[in-house]
Amino acid sequence: MTEAIIRAAADHDLPEVLNLYRHLHPHDPQLEPAAAGRVWSALLTSGFTTVIVAEAAERLVSSCTLAIVPNLSRGGRSYGVIENVVTHGDYRQQGLGRRVLAHALDLAWKADCYKVLLATGSKREATLRFYEGAGFLRGGKTYFEVRRP
Repeated sequence: MTEAIIRAAADHDLPEVLNLYRHLHPHDPQLEPAAAGRVWSALLTSGFTTVIVAEAAERLVSSCTLAIVPNLSRGGRSYGVIENVVTHGDYRQQGLGRRVLAHALDLAWKADCYKVLLATGSKREATLRFYEGAGFLRGGKTYFEVRRP
């Protein structure tokens, strides 16, 4: 297993997170620096989101984003949503993705979330088994999505 520090991202991590996201969506256009800075600042200061990173060999190699959503049902208990799960291609199969997900779940449980949601567009069985191995269940609820036209 690769030696890594799992932590919340900091302001100075933006360039490395953007590089890491090239492994998530390699065909997405790169954000303009000013736009990326605005979004990054909102992510880090909103009070609702935490970008979790794994740092190995002085570089960011895995990440996910956890949003904790306040809720008026379920006794007022929040729920969590995990997005943008990514591990650098050179660091896959080393447990780092599972560690950032475990950290996200730990934060969610400490915030008294009653559940945590994670969606993937992948149909690859290996990816689906990865999420199951991290504690997520397939088929619990039906997930629907609409995207802006």
